Amino acid sequence: MAHSLLLRRILVRRILVRRFFMRPFPLWRFAIAALATIATCVSVCDGAFAQAYPSRVIRIVVPFAPGGQPDTMARLFAQHLATTVGANVIDNRPGNNTIIGAKAAASAAPDGHTLLFATSSSLAIAPALTRNAGYDPVKDFAPIVGVSMAPMYLTVGPSVPAKSVADFIAFAKANPGKLNFAAPNGGPPHLAGEAFMRAAGINITPVFYRTMNQAFTDMLAGQMDIIFDSLAALTPLIRDGKIRALVSLGVKRMAELPDVPTMAESGLPDLRVITWNGFAAPAGTPDAIVKKLNVAVNEALVSPTIRETLTTFGAEPLGGSPREFADFVSSESKKWPEIIRLSGVRID
Repeated sequence: MAHSLLLRRILVRRILVRRFFMRPFPLWRFAIAALATIATCVSVCDGAFAQAYPSRVIRIVVPFAPGGQPDTMARLFAQHLATTVGANVIDNRPGNNTIIGAKAAASAAPDGHTLLFATSSSLAIAPALTRNAGYDPVKDFAPIVGVSMAPMYLTVGPSVPAKSVADFIAFAKANPGKLNFAAPNGGPPHLAGEAFMRAAGINITPVFYRTMNQAFTDMLAGQMDIIFDSLAALTPLIRDGKIRALVSLGVKRMAELPDVPTMAESGLPDLRVITWNGFAAPAGTPDAIVKKLNVAVNEALVSPTIRETLTTFGAEPLGGSPREFADFVSSESKKWPEIIRLSGVRID
C-alpha cells in the first residue's frame, strides 16, 4: 500500500513538472525579461564606468589661441575640474574660425576623456559659414552644460556724433554707405553688424581686421566709426569716455553698464545677438559621465573667483542641466544660419 502511494506521488510530480516546463511561453514575456536584463546591465555598467572615470588625463580642447578670453575661462574651469573630477590638460587648437578644434573634439573617443570648451562660434556660427565643417554641432556632440553668455554692444568712436540708437540710425540714413564698422570676417562682431544693419534698415560697411586691437586703435584715431563687441574688450574704453556704448544687443541691461539700454528698449525688440560658451563631449559619451561633469561645472559656477572673472568679461553665468544646454545649442544653431543667410557672408 505504501509502495503504491509512493509511485502515485512520483507520477503526479512528473506530470506537474512536464506541464510547467513544456507549456508555451509567450514571446512578449521573453522580450520583457530580456529588456529588463539589458536595462539593469546598462545601468550597472554605466554607473561603474562613471565611478572609474577618469582613468587618465582629460583633454580639454579650446579652439582658440592661448591668452584670449575663451582660453582664460577654460583654464579657470580646468583648475576646478582638476580638484573635483580629475587631472586635465588644455589643448589649444585655433584656426579656421574654431573649426579645427571643434572637429578634433567631435572625432575623439566618446569616453569623457576629451571635452570641447564650446562657444557660439564653434557650435553655431562656424558650421553655417562653410559648406563642409566636418561636424554637426547638434548630432556630433553631447552637451554638458552652458558656462556663460555675454551680449554684444554697439559702440561708436569720436567720428560719430550720435548719442542714442535713434540718433545713430538717423545719422546712418542721412549718410548711406559712409559709415564703417570693424570686425573679423565671419566672427560674431561681423554678424552682429550685419544683423543690426538689416534690422535698422541702414547701410554700413564692414572693414575686416585680423585682430581687434588694431581696430580699437583706428577707432580712437577717428578712422573707424563703429565696433560691435562684448564688454570684455570694450569696458575700459567706455569707462574712460573714449568710445560710447549706444545699445546692448542682449535681453537685459548689464550691471556693468546699467545706463545702456537694450535693443528691445530702443525699438528693435527682435534683434538679439549674444556670445556664449560651455562644455560638450563627443556624441555617445555615457550619460553618467556627462552628469558627473555637469555637476562639477555647476559647482564651479558658484565659485567667487569664477563669478568675478565672468563679471570682468561682461558675462553672466548660465549653468543648468545637459538638456537645457542641448536645447540652447539647438536654438542657437538655427538662429545664426539665418543671420548668415540674410547677410550673404560665406567663408570657404
